[in-house]
Amino acid sequence: MAAKTSYHHGNLRQSLIDGAIDLIGETGFDQLSLRQVARRVGVSHNAPYRHFADKEALLAAVSEEGFQALQAALKFAQQGISADSPQRLQALGRAYVEFALTNPAHYRVMFGQYRCDLSQYPDLEKASEQAFRVLVDTIVDGQAAGIFRAADPLDMARVAWALVHGQSMLALDHKFQIEPGKDFESFLQFSSQILFEGLGAGRC
Repeated sequence: MAAKTSYHHGNLRQSLIDGAIDLIGETGFDQLSLRQVARRVGVSHNAPYRHFADKEALLAAVSEEGFQALQAALKFAQQGISADSPQRLQALGRAYVEFALTNPAHYRVMFGQYRCDLSQYPDLEKASEQAFRVLVDTIVDGQAAGIFRAADPLDMARVAWALVHGQSMLALDHKFQIEPGKDFESFLQFSSQILFEGLGAGRC
């Protein structure tokens, strides 16, 4: 049996989120229940209801935390890179995939089969939008610097997101087959270069 998540008075909400992440990493979220999380954390079966109305509310909190961490990772990746450099977009791509691979439980809740009504969770909706906004702003800044084509930045950001999301899911599901002598990092660099060339200014 896995060790219980540490719980101290005053941090029950975060302990429940951490416990849910542990269980999701072990068994997925389809069978997750508040009762299971309470048992993992070491509190009564009724304790989770102090913070979460149901399983969906708990998963929304897990997802919100994930988007906040993703936004921070993307912003950190951009530090020190000027807006007129293609390395800015490439750094975002690597940071996105690295986040997914190092936070698989968060990522699968954020983008997997789990769905919730975002209108019921405004903090989650805001966190999701802010994370995506980092990519959009990178495209807009690149357009202003003349390195990206003059097209709808939202559409361009969706193209970039589709690429890195696809890479992340394939890697998480162990579907990538990299040729002998090549590594995943080299593939990421190659794909980000192809993406930049496709979004670059002067392209048809």
